[in-house]
Amino acid sequence: MRPSDLVKTFRVRRGETFHLDAVDPGETRGFKSKKNADAALTKGVLRLAALQEKLYADDHWAVLLIFQAMDAAGKDSTIKHVMSGVNPQGTQVFAFKVPSAEELDHDFLWRTTRCLPERGRIGIFNRSYYEEALVVRVHPEFLDRQRLPGHLTGRNLWKQRFESINDYERHLVRNGTLVLKFFLHVSRDEQRRRFLARLEEPSKNWKFSAGDLVERDRWDDYMHAYEEMIQHTATRHAPWYVVPADHKWFTRLVVVEAIIEAMQGLALAFPTVSADQRAAMKAAKAALERE
Repeated sequence: MRPSDLVKTFRVRRGETFHLDAVDPGETRGFKSKKNADAALTKGVLRLAALQEKLYADDHWAVLLIFQAMDAAGKDSTIKHVMSGVNPQGTQVFAFKVPSAEELDHDFLWRTTRCLPERGRIGIFNRSYYEEALVVRVHPEFLDRQRLPGHLTGRNLWKQRFESINDYERHLVRNGTLVLKFFLHVSRDEQRRRFLARLEEPSKNWKFSAGDLVERDRWDDYMHAYEEMIQHTATRHAPWYVVPADHKWFTRLVVVEAIIEAMQGLALAFPTVSADQRAAMKAAKAALERE
């Protein structure tokens, strides 16, 4: 399978009945080894770097990449490898942890809105406002910290949050932000192996938290929350990609190809030079050559 064909395979179609178990976390779609995928990834990284340079120079569009996943699914390493060739001046990365007291005193979109990429840049959210329909849904006691009026926390809360997110992303797209969302779909068995590696390898000990096992115990609840979230927020203007994550080398390849395909659709171009600018450049060149 060609790398470009991977994109449509894992993009969730708007309005379709989507189920997580339809995507095998161990899928590699014909790529039989890390070596083969890495060769394709290297080419993809170079293509992405060229597109990012045009994005920066064009200065009309912003790109927002959202990564969601269970712990140890590989978000950090995917971001690191996929974005390894781009100019750091043209990227912004934000990781969203437990909200602060100030953030809890605002609506659930406030803290991420402050971190949106400006035109010409690629913004990366490592977790995002989608946590409000995931971890808060699995742990409804977290809602108490948000001090919402009681009548706003009823059974329609999640439906309303999905609606707010869809409206928010539509607003972003209408104002020149390309929105792409990636769920890195790791299996429970693979997560267990990665947790064990974090415990057994001293260089990875720092990655492990006892809280990781608490969340692992709620695996089925999270899968249900992810499935409903994707079903209700996969739109044409802000698509979800459910990417197999048991093989990190395959995950990276799918993500880079999805970004490339979407950015190619923006018709990016380097700014044109006016006649007056060309004349000024010609004069500057002549002056430099006379030195």
